Amino acid sequence: MITDPENFTALDPFFRLIEKGLEGLVDGPHFFDLLDEDVIVDYVITVPGYPRRVVGREAVAELYRNYGATGIVLQSGDELAVHRDREASVVVLEYAVHGRVTDTGRAYDNRFVSVITVKDRKVTHWRDYLDPVAVFDALGWPSPRR
Repeated sequence: MITDPENFTALDPFFRLIEKGLEGLVDGPHFFDLLDEDVIVDYVITVPGYPRRVVGREAVAELYRNYGATGIVLQSGDELAVHRDREASVVVLEYAVHGRVTDTGRAYDNRFVSVITVKDRKVTHWRDYLDPVAVFDALGWPSPRR
């Protein structure tokens, strides 16, 4: 159970989009409550230094804890499209988030596709795809590999 929601406010627009996209399919009042205790989250398209896989609700919460202090605060989310395959218990969410980099004020705008498996009214598997170029444009480009 997440007992410190104030440490996640930088991600509130993301949480509200996901809650809306999964409405009626999962139970729980907050994003973390929608996740199965043993959820598997795969970050398929991501950025260097970000984990490729996170296992467990608490591990996801730890990854997202104090998100704003690490660089980006989201201000809004939109363009939600929901695609459901009820027989396979899979939901595909397409959405966009918008925010600012805390240190520079630079804009952050990114689009995502999340492929989510639901079992017993909880998210059990999440495959996440994002636009890494949008992250680099906001936070800066990584140094070339040598």
